[in-house]
Amino acid sequence: MPATGVLHDHGHVTAVRTSLGDIKTEVVVNCAGMWARQFGALTGVTIANQAAEHYYLITEPIRNLPPNMPVLEDPGAYGYYREEGGGLMVGLFEPLCAPWRVAGIPEDFSFGELPPDWERMTPFLERATSRVPITAEVGMKKLFCGPESFTPDLRPIVGEAPELQGYFVAAGLNSIGVLTGGGLGRVLANWIVTGNPDVDVTGFNIDRLHVYQANPEYRRQRTVESLGMVYKCHYPGMSLTTARGVRKSPFHDRLAAAGAYFKEVSGWESPDWYGTPGTQPDPGALTWGRPSWFSRWQQEHHAARQNVILMDMSFMGKFLVQGRDAGRCLNRISGNQVDGAPGVITYTQWMNEAGTLEADLTVTKLGSERYLVVVTDTMVRHAETWMKRNIPDGAHAVITDVTSAYGQLNLQGPNSRALLQKLTTTDLSNAAFPFRTAREIDIGFARVLCIRITYVGELGYELYIPAEQATHVYDGIVAAGREFGLVHAGLKALSSLRMEKGYRDYGHDIDNTDVPDETGLGFALDLRKPGGFIGKEAVLARRAKGPLTRRLVQVLVQDPEPLMFHAEVVRRDGVPVGYVRAASYGHTLGGAVGLAMIEPKVPVDEAFLNSGEWQVDIAGRLYPAIVSARPLYDPGLKRIHA
Repeated sequence: MPATGVLHDHGHVTAVRTSLGDIKTEVVVNCAGMWARQFGALTGVTIANQAAEHYYLITEPIRNLPPNMPVLEDPGAYGYYREEGGGLMVGLFEPLCAPWRVAGIPEDFSFGELPPDWERMTPFLERATSRVPITAEVGMKKLFCGPESFTPDLRPIVGEAPELQGYFVAAGLNSIGVLTGGGLGRVLANWIVTGNPDVDVTGFNIDRLHVYQANPEYRRQRTVESLGMVYKCHYPGMSLTTARGVRKSPFHDRLAAAGAYFKEVSGWESPDWYGTPGTQPDPGALTWGRPSWFSRWQQEHHAARQNVILMDMSFMGKFLVQGRDAGRCLNRISGNQVDGAPGVITYTQWMNEAGTLEADLTVTKLGSERYLVVVTDTMVRHAETWMKRNIPDGAHAVITDVTSAYGQLNLQGPNSRALLQKLTTTDLSNAAFPFRTAREIDIGFARVLCIRITYVGELGYELYIPAEQATHVYDGIVAAGREFGLVHAGLKALSSLRMEKGYRDYGHDIDNTDVPDETGLGFALDLRKPGGFIGKEAVLARRAKGPLTRRLVQVLVQDPEPLMFHAEVVRRDGVPVGYVRAASYGHTLGGAVGLAMIEPKVPVDEAFLNSGEWQVDIAGRLYPAIVSARPLYDPGLKRIHA
């Protein structure tokens, strides 16, 4: 009985249509494998998976081969080996694959085979079989070629579709469905029954993907690379090379001329660091050690702390929320008070009824019925969906994604005010333009929304510039910046600067399993504001339970040599108590610095953090560390309020 579509009404699933009639339901799960994209498209749901040729070889029987032999994997040969029918199966994840049926998978194709491309696959077969020589001696019983589907970032596509409530997806398992299917099934069941996933889903939530990633040409190019990523080492700083140039900020060509090395950020071409102006920077070999451009990164970092930097942040998601009920609705969604005086930016979190985090963002009140919501690049569709689903029927609040309408430049550092004052007649003094002020200012021929805020821990400004005037403003800033020694800075500097300050990043060091107090964000909740907020009752209930026994803390390695990246184990008095969620190198603090979630099962207070012997396990070696709940850099906020 084939399913031919999903029926819906007012944004909710109502039934599944089949060849024998409609089945009424409020929930449907699309787990149609490589057909998932096509089936989702029938209802306007975006599922960006694509089938590709996938190979394995089966040998003739091998004498005395145990049927329960362990599965062997050899990423260097792009192969895996396991027992099959008395012989060995040699599976392949070649680095460059062949997409199959980009236009669409035939409806009647099931458990079928594809003609193998012997010429293309022979070098990979020879390399894989050379690792286990007997596979070449006993003879080949079968070379199988069949399609498997893969996703743009080699992560599953799971969760409730942004386009339609009640429409869940479990697809794009990237040829490891047998390994992951059981766990994802349990997660999805909990998600459907309770309304919330009980594990960190930020990496594989369906709403991380964008509509254009389902385009045929995008799928054709990206899948060539994504299959091979299964058996490639995922080095820090690695960026995929296919389907690039998809999204460019208005400043792209200027930044390229300034020496930018671009990485992909949710499809955007964004500078990671800068080489010599006028040249195409060479990133050198991928490594777990210090990269060849470490000193360039260091210079950008110090320029932010000591002078002034210019940073392109156009990839940030930007929403204009307007209408007579916009403030009331946003205030109900937000933990903090975001509907105060106009011309003020507010840092806040969004939570669900269980009190766990849904988003971490800023809301700027531009006027009595006009607000700007800014979120990180990976949360754009999630934030938009959360807003729309939490605006009551009948409320007058309109949400518009204006991400592409504005180029965003951030001026940060002690000299940022002096530089910007050269370009505008607006008084930027501390008294006239204090921290958190948002106001339109003049720069050259342009009107620019200027917000005094920082994500690096210094005096600084975010400039939201109409796209058509973006390069005009950029050129003016660069020209005025010569007097101050203005430095272009990239995302590596942003990472190290914000990590020294302990600023959080949703999807990296905080996620949907966390609550504000445990992540050090309780200060951004206004429990006294009229009307409360979603999740308030859960916050109060948790606080009533007593001291925190789970807490996100800052970790600084005292040895200046090692680097941290993610998942390093944190020990107290030799006992593992947590792990590093995200890390960078603190060029000002003088060592690797990260944010770690620790769960020692006892109250985590200042006395606990200041006592005991703290260490971090980095690649099997223990390093002494400092652990703090307060920012290790400028804990008193003096530089921000300067």
